[in-house]
This record gives sequence, C-alpha cells and structure tokens, in this order.
Amino acid sequence: MIVDDHGLVRAGLEQLLGSAEDIDVVAAAGGGRQAIEMLDGAAPDVVLMDLSMPGLDGIAATREISRLAPAVNVVVLTSFSDRDRILDALGAGAIGYLLKDSEPDELLQGIRAAARGESPLAPKAASHLVRRHHQPAEAQLTEREQEILALIAEGASNKLIAHRLQIAEKTVKNHVSRIFQTLGVTDRTQAALWAARNGLDRSR
Repeated sequence: MIVDDHGLVRAGLEQLLGSAEDIDVVAAAGGGRQAIEMLDGAAPDVVLMDLSMPGLDGIAATREISRLAPAVNVVVLTSFSDRDRILDALGAGAIGYLLKDSEPDELLQGIRAAARGESPLAPKAASHLVRRHHQPAEAQLTEREQEILALIAEGASNKLIAHRLQIAEKTVKNHVSRIFQTLGVTDRTQAALWAARNGLDRSR
C-alpha cells in the first residue's frame, strides 16, 4: 500500500513498483485516515508511508496501523532525514525509513527487505542517527535547552524559567522533557547534578 497526499508521487510510485514482477500495489491512499480505512480490504504486507500529510500524519497513522495490524510492515518514505523524525517513526512502529531521493533500485530493495521482516534504513538517515549517537550529550542540546538546563541547575521552576526567557510554560515543559531524554535522567535533581558535573552555566 502506498500512502502519500501528493497524487503525482502516488502515481510515480505505482508506476515504479508496478514494473517489479515480485511487487503488487494493492492500494494507494491519499492520507493516513484513508490508509487505515483501506487496511482490511487491501491486506498489504508492506505499507509505504509518507510522514508530512494533512489530517492524520504518517507518525500517527503508523502507530495506528501497528496497533490494528501488527503483521503489516510499515516503511516510511519521506524527504526528512533528521534524527527526531526517524526516532518518532521507528518508535511508532515503522520497520524501516527510506528517503524520497533514493535511487529506484534502493527503494525496491527496501520494500523487499521489509517484506522479509528486515529493517531497511536509508544510508543518510542511518548516518544521522550514528553521528548524533556519538556526540556528547551537551552537544545534542540546543542553545535554548542549555540555557534552560542552566536555570534548572539554579533551582528555577518551569514557571520562573518561562518568565525569565519570555516563552510559554508549555514550551518550557517540552524543552525539559527533551533535556531529560537527551541526558538520560528522570528528574530535575539529576539534571542539575549533570549540569554541575559538566560545568554548564549561564556564561557558556
């Protein structure tokens, strides 16, 4: 099943995949919601999923398909290769992550691999994951996140941080969650200790 909100992309993919003797396109959906509605009738082995779509996006649709039909292997096909999107897609249940600038043969091989239960990953996407994995935690924090971490180390609450930086408290909460995830900590005390050990302060 092909899932993409652009008709020209769907048509191009149908033509490409239709040229392969061992691949059958059983359905083409213009969005995540339609893909889920067509799932039972089409019974695909592999779903080729775009990420950026109006309504139900590719991440949400992947999560729902994984819940409804665990045997279906979802492969993301997108233009985005940033680490967060890759992790979100794999976390939602996607088995692979391919890019729209891939060579046709690379895409076909990726679909065949997914049908075998393997995990095709575009080289560019894989290198982004590996490069980010080997960076020190501090290097993975944005300038804003380092600023917020320094304020956490000073004992500032989310409300005070929001006031100091003139941003919404909800935005602060989102930053704090990502800081915890990046540093591998679970609370503000551990984050403050990490900041102290690594010499993070407002002057950096």
